[in-house]
Amino acid sequence: MILLGLVLAVFACSGAMPASTFPEADIGVGDELVTVWVADESAERRQGLMEVDQLPRGIDGMLFVFETEGSVRFTMFNTLMPLDIWWFDATGVLLGSLEMEPCPSKPCPSYRSPGPIRWVLETPQDKYDFAPGVTISGVADATIDSN
Repeated sequence: MILLGLVLAVFACSGAMPASTFPEADIGVGDELVTVWVADESAERRQGLMEVDQLPRGIDGMLFVFETEGSVRFTMFNTLMPLDIWWFDATGVLLGSLEMEPCPSKPCPSYRSPGPIRWVLETPQDKYDFAPGVTISGVADATIDSN
């Protein structure tokens, strides 16, 4: 019981959310079925995969859901594992991707979307090889809240 209290106190002080609190969803990317944590609220999007050293069995990545289409930037500050980032527009088409490396201290590089996007998928580096133009599906089911 003391250990649980200590863990909760550390998260409260660090501002980090335990990764297990993210909702899960199954989405399609081309012909692949991908199980993701969903970050559809601003606090969840800010947290992302920071301080996660590996994804648990059954989780393939994180889907960032935005209310409206727009240009966004991501950083890897306090993100412990190398990631691929996949940018999807409002019609669900993959606009492009980048490899991102962990950044333990600021300043960190900023990764800008190649155009207006609606969804961003992060996966462990080199796990997938989606081709530009492939579409994402099931994202309507992945949107838990509209924040």
